[in-house]
Amino acid sequence: MQSTEYDAIVVGSGISGGWAAKELAEKGLRVLLLERGRNVEHVKDYVNATKGPWEYPHRGGRTRAMEEAYPVLKRDYPLNEKNLAFWVNDKESPYTEVKRFDWYRGYQVGGRSLMWGRQSYRHSDFDFEANAKEGVAVDWPIRYADIAPWYDKVEKHAGISGSREGMPQLPDGQFQPPMPLNCGEELVAGKLAKLYNGRRRIIPGRTANATQQLEGRNACQYRNACWLGCPYGAYFSTQSSTLPAAAKTGRMTLKPWSIVSEVLYDKDRKRATGVRVLDAVSNQTTDYKAKIVFLCASTLNSTWLLMRSATDVWPGGLGSSSGELGHNLMDHHFRIGAEGTLEGLDDKYYYGRRPTGFYIPRYRNLFGDKRDYLRGFGYQGSAGREGWSRAVAELGVGGAFKDQAAQPGAWTIGGTAFGEMLPNHENKVSLDTSRKDKWGLPVLKIDCATGENERRMRVDMAADMAEMLEQTGVKNVKTYDNQYFPGMGIHEMGTARMGRDPKTSVLNAHNQVWDAPNVFVTDGSCMTSAACVNPSLTYMALTARAADFAVNELNRRNL
Repeated sequence: MQSTEYDAIVVGSGISGGWAAKELAEKGLRVLLLERGRNVEHVKDYVNATKGPWEYPHRGGRTRAMEEAYPVLKRDYPLNEKNLAFWVNDKESPYTEVKRFDWYRGYQVGGRSLMWGRQSYRHSDFDFEANAKEGVAVDWPIRYADIAPWYDKVEKHAGISGSREGMPQLPDGQFQPPMPLNCGEELVAGKLAKLYNGRRRIIPGRTANATQQLEGRNACQYRNACWLGCPYGAYFSTQSSTLPAAAKTGRMTLKPWSIVSEVLYDKDRKRATGVRVLDAVSNQTTDYKAKIVFLCASTLNSTWLLMRSATDVWPGGLGSSSGELGHNLMDHHFRIGAEGTLEGLDDKYYYGRRPTGFYIPRYRNLFGDKRDYLRGFGYQGSAGREGWSRAVAELGVGGAFKDQAAQPGAWTIGGTAFGEMLPNHENKVSLDTSRKDKWGLPVLKIDCATGENERRMRVDMAADMAEMLEQTGVKNVKTYDNQYFPGMGIHEMGTARMGRDPKTSVLNAHNQVWDAPNVFVTDGSCMTSAACVNPSLTYMALTARAADFAVNELNRRNL
């Protein structure tokens, strides 16, 4: 019979949960890692990782039956037959949209660490100080100096490749060698640096794809099939990195198919005592006890769990005493930018299928620049050559046509902007008790929309990219806006924010729930503002930092 008592319980096995399990187990605690979905074993369960497009029944695309079964997933690129098993079944796990919100989830061991975009950037003090300086929401309770050593730690273990640039708005890190820009990107980057005195610059995308071997992991093979699971372990995922480290200690127990339905709370001691778990297969319920609980179930699920816990003390749930639990939901707004064609490189090509592109760090509302909106945006983009598919529309015939289609086409270059979304109390989630999921549990109701600040920012997000391309000699430049709805960035953040005051925040500076100091929340729900960079690296660093603090407090008998 397996034990029901542990030193620490970690809920969720994605990017944050994997880090929590690793850090706590390595510090000597007996850890129970709970995952609501199935187990996915490294290499063995990456069933499509080495398939060619012709080996799929629908060449990797989607069918009408898939669109019927996945009404939310079909709204964007995640719906395809290549990695469908990694995405949540919309009908088993529904949610209620007051306004359109595209919620793309991964319920399995590893969570979305198996299919994330891997772009890894540090927040700077421009980000940590912005709320306080502008009077937006509440102040972050930490500054860059508090988290910098933890960024160092997680980057070394995760294997982040990137270039050192010395830009205060995008701090450098502990990088493996970068994946170089290709010749098309180099050409534009050189011209751009001169035009804007280095203020706007193209740098290699900083990505959690190792370019050198790490312990038990090979270097990236330039296949760009990361979202199918990487059999080489070159990209950072729970499976390739944190789970083996936690397992190596002999102190970690992994339980898949375990839906945590509430955090158990002792109102006399003002501490959590453990969690209640519903077995997703047998529907049996088991209570597990622990001295500390880490909630890493992903932004909205951790908040759902808090809302269902200690309701006899706080009707709004554990952590709701401030009135902020469930509020201030954020994402990154994007799907807007510009692209064009590059001339003069017809005799050049690029190497392999690089799993990253270029990045243009934020430059708006910094260093004296002032716009009619707050915060800013960065660009992710790439240059490349068109392939044979460009010929399909022309429906040509004959040998000459086939020969031409076999040659690479024109060079193109473009960039998509990712903009910061301001925290707003009105963007919120709540429990919808009138609707239940497959297991009879109430679902989340999501009420979130972008505002005037984001609308104004989007004007620059398209126009600036077009200006940069035109100024560097790119031809046929066109802007695009493919319409954005919250959630599409798959960077949902907020709803259990950190802060300095228990009256206005859910968590303190160490990610502890003010109302229950032995409960830590270290996934995206803890974010006080969104910055404009991809957030996962910050979740890793905050988790490692909180785990260190938790173990020290446990040893001092403060928890």
